[in-house]
Amino acid sequence: MKPLIVLCCFLLATISYAQEKFLTKQGYTSFFSTSPVEDIKADNNQVLSIIDTSNGALAISILMKSFMFEKSLMQEHFNENYVESDKYPKATFKGQILSFDQLGADEKMVTILGDITIHGVTKNIETQAKIIKTEENISLKGSFPVKVADFKIKIPAVVINNIAETIEVSFELDHKPYKK
Repeated sequence: MKPLIVLCCFLLATISYAQEKFLTKQGYTSFFSTSPVEDIKADNNQVLSIIDTSNGALAISILMKSFMFEKSLMQEHFNENYVESDKYPKATFKGQILSFDQLGADEKMVTILGDITIHGVTKNIETQAKIIKTEENISLKGSFPVKVADFKIKIPAVVINNIAETIEVSFELDHKPYKK
């Protein structure tokens, strides 16, 4: 009888634990750089993100080589010369959605605080995002500026006027309940 009780407790704990996590493996992020010479945009539809609903913790992982550019040469330069994707394959974010426990099902603006790591450099950021939270879905949508120099990304002098000093990063993350 005791093994059955232990098994039931384990299953209930696993089920309740799984319901506390919401996940997406196909989140979207992009960045946009505008300069007098040219605009550069890249999209990534392979963003991994997880939210822990017990405390509002948010973690995001982005493969740098998954950014797609209009021009293949831009993509090659981005990966080889700027973000050095072989050396720094991922960008990550670990942080908190503030006042997460007070959210209802209607759309609200929330503050997200945390640490973003790009090109091996970690910086603290704070941004605002729209959130819709239901039992079946948690959607986050927002954007924030990133100064290229803050992440020690070197831009060659020959193309310094082609790339903005600050780029706009946008994200759309549609999380579903995580089921093991």
